[in-house]
Amino acid sequence: MAITVQELDTLPETEAADRFRACCGSSRWVDAMVAQRPFRSEQVLFDAADRIWSDCSEKDWREAFAHHPRIGAKNGVDKQNAQAKDWSRGEQESFGDASNTVRTELEDVNREYEHRFGHIYIVSAAGKIPDELLAIAKRRLGNDPETEIRIAAEEQRKITRLRLSKLLGVET
Repeated sequence: MAITVQELDTLPETEAADRFRACCGSSRWVDAMVAQRPFRSEQVLFDAADRIWSDCSEKDWREAFAHHPRIGAKNGVDKQNAQAKDWSRGEQESFGDASNTVRTELEDVNREYEHRFGHIYIVSAAGKIPDELLAIAKRRLGNDPETEIRIAAEEQRKITRLRLSKLLGVET
């Protein structure tokens, strides 16, 4: 259910934190977003979200990544709240049409990625087809760890922005 910025600004802290947690699983980011209120406008909220994310550490980024299911997974992760699980399913809805070959290959690439980088393959999946997500994952396996963590953090920023838009009911 969409909420206005003004409503978000006036929610009790625990409710606001739950709404923000559906957008990004980093505790530091959630706490800073709650503390930053009132935003008063969508643009101020989006700018604050980006600024706070850029101030987060690699530890914070990894915490946020852990709140996502693997790309192509049928189930969410326990750390996600109900809204985040619903959004994850929607963002990965194209996997309903994926061939068994692509699913199997992506499972293998997910494992290899996690072994190489120590976190799940995180990508803003909305609007992308399974073959495209698989190709992106394979390409990113060639990155060095420092480059890859920054790419993954940027993908998380995109996901957060998309989910904030959904939270506010605004078109992206």
